[in-house]
Amino acid sequence: MPIGFRQAEIVDIAARDGKVTVEGLAEHFSVTLQTIRRDLSELDQAGLLNRVHGGAMPASGTNNFAYEDRRSLQTEAKDQIARTCAAAIPNDCSVFLNIGTSTEAVAERLKQHQNLLVVTNNLNVANILSKSPGIEIYVTGGTLRRTDGGLIGPLAVETIKNFKFDYAVIGCSALDLDGDVLDFDVQEVGVSQAILARSRTTYLVADHSKFERSAPARICSLKQLDGFFTDSELDPALAAKCDEWRVHVHVGE
Repeated sequence: MPIGFRQAEIVDIAARDGKVTVEGLAEHFSVTLQTIRRDLSELDQAGLLNRVHGGAMPASGTNNFAYEDRRSLQTEAKDQIARTCAAAIPNDCSVFLNIGTSTEAVAERLKQHQNLLVVTNNLNVANILSKSPGIEIYVTGGTLRRTDGGLIGPLAVETIKNFKFDYAVIGCSALDLDGDVLDFDVQEVGVSQAILARSRTTYLVADHSKFERSAPARICSLKQLDGFFTDSELDPALAAKCDEWRVHVHVGE
């Protein structure tokens, strides 16, 4: 059963917290209790969660399902964004790509580039680029997050500090209308902040669905970035802020 964006996030939250409640999810998503109960029932039927009184718990193998489901969401939008972002990265430079399905899409579009040095804390990115002879790949150390092939923690940060990147391409879990770039995992946030501090040019890749969700940990503000690659026009107020901050917004076509 294909699942929707809200349902994919519910699976993520359950995997992170060990349990979700109907009332907590209804408040988080600003929807009715009935909507959440229907979501949980559908996820239980799909084998992605185990329905319990008042909520649900992760099912066996939930983490892997959640990541695969995220990879299947907004695939056309992600490729559109990735194509535009990759076109802005020249040959003969160094690039950091972090964790996320959007940065993996950028890696796919970079495969034909020449004389790139790519550093990543995403094992999926390393695998995507492994057969590209024009690209030298470095993988950070760190604690392996088995759910998505990400490397996080102090060792990843220490590796990043040994480099100075021409370009950094990061993804995120959510964006709010104040321009804050957000994520769920505090350790991943620390890695992303280290990347931004060690890069000359910084890009965010995120599709429009990231405006429909929330996450608790702040990576940075859009005003700290050089470019934002997305697939649809921004809210007018946020677009005005990006103009004020001189952040180049690229809407893929």
